[in-house]
Amino acid sequence: MKAEQAKRSKMAALYWGRINLAVDYIENNLDRDFTLEEIAAVAGFSKYHFHRIFHIFTEETLFQFIQRLRLEKGATLLLNDPVKPVTNIALECGFANSASFAKSFKQYFGCTATRWRNQGKIASMNESNLGKIDSKQGQQLGNTGKADVPLNVYIEYVNNTQIWRYELMKDVNRVVEVKELPQTTLAYVRYVGPYKGDSQLFGRLFNKLFQWAGSRNLLRFPDTKTIIIYHDNPDITDESKLRVSVCVSVPADTTVDGEIGKMVLPAGKYAMARFELSDDEYQEAWDWVYSTWLPESGYQPDDRPCFEMYHNDPKTHPEGKSIVDICVGVKPL
Repeated sequence: MKAEQAKRSKMAALYWGRINLAVDYIENNLDRDFTLEEIAAVAGFSKYHFHRIFHIFTEETLFQFIQRLRLEKGATLLLNDPVKPVTNIALECGFANSASFAKSFKQYFGCTATRWRNQGKIASMNESNLGKIDSKQGQQLGNTGKADVPLNVYIEYVNNTQIWRYELMKDVNRVVEVKELPQTTLAYVRYVGPYKGDSQLFGRLFNKLFQWAGSRNLLRFPDTKTIIIYHDNPDITDESKLRVSVCVSVPADTTVDGEIGKMVLPAGKYAMARFELSDDEYQEAWDWVYSTWLPESGYQPDDRPCFEMYHNDPKTHPEGKSIVDICVGVKPL
């Protein structure tokens, strides 16, 4: 009985690995049309069976998944880039024109794209199918001015890197670096579902990944980077569908299989805010980046996934805290 269960578990992991290949491919090409044959080939399944397998594992049809990602990306772009024309956002998200984007957007979110953008937060929560979600975006806007007030801000320019040094109240100093990061290959374990504040979940995911990487001599600290990538905006995506990837950097030619996937973190300019955090302090840290630093930085987020980069084992910290960079891809306003 146990052997049969182990076999089924291994097969499920293999299927999830293939589905993640398809998901990554879709996410990286949302601006273009897809065919079932094309995506099935990426996942290594027959086109005659892939649609059913995808639906069973993700609880969405392939069309529903693609449409949801396109609309949620559009919703995020509307908030992050308030001057970009709606037509450009529609095309960037894979819609044929602004009319089809507008119709689908209103059906999904319960309000127009213009209203969503003008409010600057999740609009019409009582009408939207996302009304049950607490809006972090709304919290950020509401907390502006209530967060730590900078006493002094110093900006340095070192080797094409901007370094923002904040001297805050309560003798707290914070540093944000805006720097170019190279393209990085990552091995990952992915989780779909609620994750906020669940340190045990992340512990299990990291243990699984470290066991895989360690047995292949891929953990070479301090050169190896440890990263958590957040693929979806928790203000917009239903909690049950949030995707998070626990990652380590690996050589580009690393071979992966099963539920261990491989993806590329794009090169580019990132804002990296350094914190020392307990498990219950992450929300406040993310809010500070978005409500205090970003509005006065001259930057806005782009559409690359945001992530956390870890620099220590909290068990070795005198207060049990994680030293972490909160990283947001940015572009000029």
